[in-house]
Amino acid sequence: MRMEDIDLGEDFDFEQMLNESFEQAENNSVVDGVIVDINDERVLIDVGQKIEGLLSISEITTNGEVKYKVGDTIPVMLMGNRGERPNISHKKVLQKEKFNNFIATHGENFEDVTIEAKIVSVKQRGGFTLEDSTGCEYFMPLAQSYMKTIGAIGKTVKAKVIKVNKNQSSIIVSRKKLIEESKSIKDSKIAEILENNVPVNGVIKKITSYGMFVDLGGIDGLVNYNEISYKGPVNPANYYAEGDTVSVVVLSYDKNKQHLSLSIKAALSNPWEEIRDRLEVGDTITVTVSNFESYGAFVDLGNDIEGLLHISELSWNKNIKNPKEILNIGDEINVEVIELNFDQKRLRVSLKNLQEKPFNKFVNSHKVGDILKGKIATLTEFGAFVTLGDVDGLLHNEESSWEPNSKCKNLFKKGDEVEVKIIKIDREKENISLSIKEIATSPAKDFQDKYKIGDIVKGAIKDKKDFGLFIKLENNLDGLVRTEDFGPLNIDEATIGDEIEAVVINIDTKKNRVRLSIKRLEQQQERDMLKSVNDDMSMTLGDAIKDQFKK
Repeated sequence: MRMEDIDLGEDFDFEQMLNESFEQAENNSVVDGVIVDINDERVLIDVGQKIEGLLSISEITTNGEVKYKVGDTIPVMLMGNRGERPNISHKKVLQKEKFNNFIATHGENFEDVTIEAKIVSVKQRGGFTLEDSTGCEYFMPLAQSYMKTIGAIGKTVKAKVIKVNKNQSSIIVSRKKLIEESKSIKDSKIAEILENNVPVNGVIKKITSYGMFVDLGGIDGLVNYNEISYKGPVNPANYYAEGDTVSVVVLSYDKNKQHLSLSIKAALSNPWEEIRDRLEVGDTITVTVSNFESYGAFVDLGNDIEGLLHISELSWNKNIKNPKEILNIGDEINVEVIELNFDQKRLRVSLKNLQEKPFNKFVNSHKVGDILKGKIATLTEFGAFVTLGDVDGLLHNEESSWEPNSKCKNLFKKGDEVEVKIIKIDREKENISLSIKEIATSPAKDFQDKYKIGDIVKGAIKDKKDFGLFIKLENNLDGLVRTEDFGPLNIDEATIGDEIEAVVINIDTKKNRVRLSIKRLEQQQERDMLKSVNDDMSMTLGDAIKDQFKK
């Protein structure tokens, strides 16, 4: 059976256990013995009997050094016989001296004595042998220990004396009794504090990253880092030092776990209640920058209240990614209250709301038709956003180039500088539309400089649609012949790549479009032919009349 499996009840006869363990006679006597032999394991002592007594070498060894030599006289205790040899012990003589000193010191009031001793061995019958700094030995039954035997040797514990056997010079102690008495005292003190329901003073015993342990006159409680300030979770070391006296309120007490939860902020006046009637959303207040986080900055109102200045509320400039770019710890700034929740103790403020809106500033100094330089900020499937100082404008794919089906992501990369023209400003939606192609001359304009309405042009069929044909013209410009303008052309016989002639009937330089007509070409050719015939007939008739006059 393992030692830790031994179950000793409350009514176990400790005195009987010690009697059996020590195998003592009723009357132990101390005599002087002479050392006659010493080896690595045992010591032979002449105590005046027929055969020498036997001691373990450990009884005369201290820190690995043998204290005596052959011929030395040492006191030993006679405890009957063990076989033929007298049963003796030098250590028990020393222990008896320590026991006598204990009795002389404490008298009959031993039950109020608390000792602190080191566990030096585990007894086979289910207990621990302890030894204090003076060498005095104590026995602690397993049932009185609140401990396991494994790993116990070498530990220093406190225990309460529960029994003294003067005949056997033994002292029995209980760690269990000490713990239960301490718990009872603690429960009583905490019950009194809870009943009074008033702040009490304590001394900070230890500071950790998650809070502080505070000593309330022998009772330790934890102030969690959430309960130090109304600002929220804070670093305790930034506010207090070990040894500081603080006023606390008991929040809760778990008797089973012996956990006492304390609060410093609950002992203070609630600053949120103080500002309830003095602050509202929309107010402008002066605050101090107190802390930075990746998502923004915290600002201090100066009365243990902190507000959040989110990164989105720092500036109208969307390129600012960290509050440290424009703020420093300790800066005093004016902000606008944008959210105030007294019940949840939440305050959010804005710095940008007190600044002129970049869009308003931009439209007050720019108009449709202005040409500006900017940088590509973002590329999307539908176009690109161009940064123009503190605002962004949209360059749609259709406005990026006169080249058909052009896309910004194929023409530019982020950071490219571009020249753009403002083509629309939507004040209600705060949108700015931009164009690059309006700055450049359209291919239709170049075409217009060379051709006019009614001119005949040639080109190859580029594409066929249900509504007409696209004819490839100059400078990557396409001309459209709609179905109603086909004339004698049979669409089914037309093949991509075939060259055809058509008349220019419309040139749209804004939309970069050219309309062509084969039907009008036919009509125009018919008119030209008729005009030529008429001219010829007029000439023939004139000549005939002229001849008649000559005759």
